[in-house]
Amino acid sequence: MTGTGVDGAGANVPTISVRIGDAVRCGRAVTVAVDVDPAALVEAVRSPDAAADGRVAVDAPAPGPVHEHVGHVRPGMGLRTRTALARAARSRGLETPHDDALASVRDRLAATSVEEGDITSRRRAVAEAATETERLRERVATVRGKLQAAREHGGDAAAVSEELASAVRQLSETETDSLAARQRFERVREHARERRDRRERVRKLEDKLANLERDARAHLVEQLADRYADAVADAPGAEQVADPFDADPVTAALAIGRLASLSAPVVLACDRFASAAAASRWLGAPVVRV
Repeated sequence: MTGTGVDGAGANVPTISVRIGDAVRCGRAVTVAVDVDPAALVEAVRSPDAAADGRVAVDAPAPGPVHEHVGHVRPGMGLRTRTALARAARSRGLETPHDDALASVRDRLAATSVEEGDITSRRRAVAEAATETERLRERVATVRGKLQAAREHGGDAAAVSEELASAVRQLSETETDSLAARQRFERVREHARERRDRRERVRKLEDKLANLERDARAHLVEQLADRYADAVADAPGAEQVADPFDADPVTAALAIGRLASLSAPVVLACDRFASAAAASRWLGAPVVRV
């Protein structure tokens, strides 16, 4: 593996360090000349502590959101061009008239929690308590009949009286439990109504947020559209297209990378540049070329 610092890449382009095994190379542009999975390099850039075997490591500034889209340029890649271009605009500090509303809706969403509830078990508890209460009422009525018969026919009224007193106590306790179960159920049911209301508020806020994000993205894309078209036309190896947004994903990613403020290195697994140094100069960003 060889690597070079690129004097022509620009003073604002940070120097990075790439380690493959025991070999370490530093510079603004590094070429990896050994067999290594480009995805491992990307992972090392985005999650420096996540390397499973420790063979690959990249010491570089942390990537921003736009790196998710243009930090690994390779044939066959997919790209949401407008989303990536909007994030490139954000990386440059561009704003939109929708930003205050976006922040407000996001804050309201964060403050609107919808906890889970279990109304089914509470309803079951009410039904079970009602069933037990009815059973005990029937038992009390039966024992009262036995007591009446014992008194009328000279039976053991004292024993039946004790049985009746026990049944009445159990009924009283069960009626108390049943009332408590109904009260808990009513509270849970009220909470369920409140959760439904909150879920509806969350749904409306999410719809509003999606619309605001779409409007903000369109505004950001519009601000960079002309510069993006120029970058697409200037991208090495690009085919001519009538609409720059129809450019192939590699060309589009390179163009967006050129417009974005990138401190984390771009991992290039494509043959669009003569060297890593040339890629770094064109992109104005650090590069690891595989």
